Amino acid sequence: MLYQNCPASLVRVTAFSLAALILMVVVASFPFLEMDAASLRTELSLTSASRALIHEGSPILGIALALFTIIAPIVISTGLIYVCAPLFLNRAAPGARTVAKWLSRSEPWNMVEVFLLGVLVSLLKLAKVADVHFGVGFWAFALLMICMAAAMAAIDQHELWDRLEVANR
Repeated sequence: MLYQNCPASLVRVTAFSLAALILMVVVASFPFLEMDAASLRTELSLTSASRALIHEGSPILGIALALFTIIAPIVISTGLIYVCAPLFLNRAAPGARTVAKWLSRSEPWNMVEVFLLGVLVSLLKLAKVADVHFGVGFWAFALLMICMAAAMAAIDQHELWDRLEVANR
């Protein structure tokens, strides 16, 4: 079999993307992790980690952290919703074809999985010198990673482009 249509793929993409946006709000609002070392307690969020890296002499790393773990998932999720949601009504949003092209090009730059793997390796090493507790933001980020992967995997490119062509007529 060369191709099999995946029914309701755009519904799944929209649902997972909407869930990812909601989880991104949770990630930004709650602590990512908490550390206790020598009676010193520290809470860390993604945005505070990015700001700290920028102010402590690693601006490129801080900007990369913000770009690939905060901005890229928001842009990709929003773009997927912008392209897929109007297609339920057999309409295409203005510029949906261009956005769809950019989304397919930007997919490899979504570094959520790489970041989470790096965090886990670092926390395993850090756990030897401090008590590390995962915050709500960490668990939301893990779910965000699953939602983003599911949204990208659920895209049926043939259905997407066929529906965009029909909607543009």
